[in-house]
Amino acid sequence: MDWAVVSVGLILLYAAICIWLHFRYPEPHWDWENIDLDDLAFPPGFLWGSATAAHQVEGGNHNNWSRWETQVDEDGVPRVPDGVPSGRAVEHWERYPEDIALMRDVLHLTSYRFSVEWSRIEPSPGKFDDAAIAHYRDVIVRLLDAGITPMVTLHHFTNPLWFEDMGGFEKAENIEYFVRFARRVFEEFGAKVPRWCTFNESAPYSVMGYGLGVFPPGVKNFQRMAHVLHHMMQAHVRVYDTIKAMPGGEDVEVGLVKNVFQFDPYRRWSLVDWVMVRVMESAYNESILGFLRDGYFRLVIPTKARLVARHPEAVGKTDFIGLNYYANLVVSPFMRTKPPFDVHLRKGQILTDMPYAIYAEGFYRALKQVSTLGKPIIVTENGIADDRDDRRAIWIRRYLYALSQAMKDGCDVRGYHYWSLLDNFEWAEGYKMRFGLVRVDYDTQERHVWGGTKAYVDIIDRFRSDG
Repeated sequence: MDWAVVSVGLILLYAAICIWLHFRYPEPHWDWENIDLDDLAFPPGFLWGSATAAHQVEGGNHNNWSRWETQVDEDGVPRVPDGVPSGRAVEHWERYPEDIALMRDVLHLTSYRFSVEWSRIEPSPGKFDDAAIAHYRDVIVRLLDAGITPMVTLHHFTNPLWFEDMGGFEKAENIEYFVRFARRVFEEFGAKVPRWCTFNESAPYSVMGYGLGVFPPGVKNFQRMAHVLHHMMQAHVRVYDTIKAMPGGEDVEVGLVKNVFQFDPYRRWSLVDWVMVRVMESAYNESILGFLRDGYFRLVIPTKARLVARHPEAVGKTDFIGLNYYANLVVSPFMRTKPPFDVHLRKGQILTDMPYAIYAEGFYRALKQVSTLGKPIIVTENGIADDRDDRRAIWIRRYLYALSQAMKDGCDVRGYHYWSLLDNFEWAEGYKMRFGLVRVDYDTQERHVWGGTKAYVDIIDRFRSDG
């Protein structure tokens, strides 16, 4: 055997595979210096919104995630930076009339996506709090009176402690408790809310909580993570079917919110990097998209997790797909396995505080990817952490340009919600990340619109169909 010939053949095969992968999974970078960011087009009736999550903004939540905020990890490091809990957050629970007025009069929003806090509504199993229900009813009524369409998320990361202590979504039998909660909430608010999100970001919830262990309950076991994600997908279908069967259910849209990260190889010539990104893409994105599109849940991480199941009842069980998008993740075998992840910036990219790269091209890619479901798309989160307020405007203009381009290229997008309405408590990062359209002084709770927000308001004013 001529080993020289064999070696050359293997090298050529390696190169051929890398070249094929490079063109099969491109990582586009646009020439922003020569792009007209005012070249936009949005249809009449397009939803212009912002979003929050109850625990991050309300304050006074003590029966949920808050227990995690007072703990330390196995190294004695506080679970949140400096051990500062969410506490009073930004007092959105009390200040929602003021915040709705800001949405209407200053930001000119037409849609507001917010979550209802399960632990407030059902503080103990089967015991529902009428005062909490009345609070959220008043939020909905005030939004409608302000000409702002409410969009409710039923689960945005937080569980009541009683549910968490029962094993949460790791146990299939616990799905029924979440279905019961969703049924009660829809009974109370029904068609007053035209759009309902079952789960926010089930992949980050399961990965961070059960894979990497940086969200509650702090588990580091990828097989358990796979079961949690699988059960959440089953719970989505159960809630979808439950709402649709209720009075008013056929008059509303029920959808799932999917966070998309693209996984791109740090070294595009390395098959090791390519194998990593294809495994991560399959587990993080395709496990969920394939479940809704084909009724096939598949999550396989070699040597760590394997769960494959058929669910024909899941096909098409979402009236819209909610897209949360922030950035791509450029990965290598030696990157950190907990946030903040290593940032591999490409030439010319701008870094956010989170830290992510400003990569609006990835937003376009994500819109095209979720469009394969054949369902309308609503952007449910997209925004930048920018304490200096020197990148917020360029983020808004670039990402809305990418959104407009995706729509021109056939993506059926019905609305856009900037994350977030207010600076707030950012889970594992605490109060260090300022994502808001509105700046909040955490000492006085005073609100001031960030200067960069004007870019968003200008675009809204240009395209709002009511002028």
